Amino acid sequence: MSDRTLEEIEADLDRATDLETEAAVDLLQSARADLRAGRVRHEGDDESEEGDEIDTDRRESLEHRLDQRIREIENRDAYSGGLGSAMNPEDDEAP
Repeated sequence: MSDRTLEEIEADLDRATDLETEAAVDLLQSARADLRAGRVRHEGDDESEEGDEIDTDRRESLEHRLDQRIREIENRDAYSGGLGSAMNPEDDEAP
């Protein structure tokens, strides 16, 4: 796979919202793997030490967002499947 930019990984986060669960999780896991393997570059990278620190912070933040989105997507079916009403005892449909 060719190098991807951080912006492309961020776009994957948005695209995953519209995909079915399995496809969304696959997309985000692939993006996370690219990020962890260091195959992602920042557009306009500069060679300064300050730029490296910002880039590292941005990568860590992006990895956290990917992990969080994967968990959200994996759990969204559970929330729409009636489990939510069981978790809210004031709901009329709660057991």
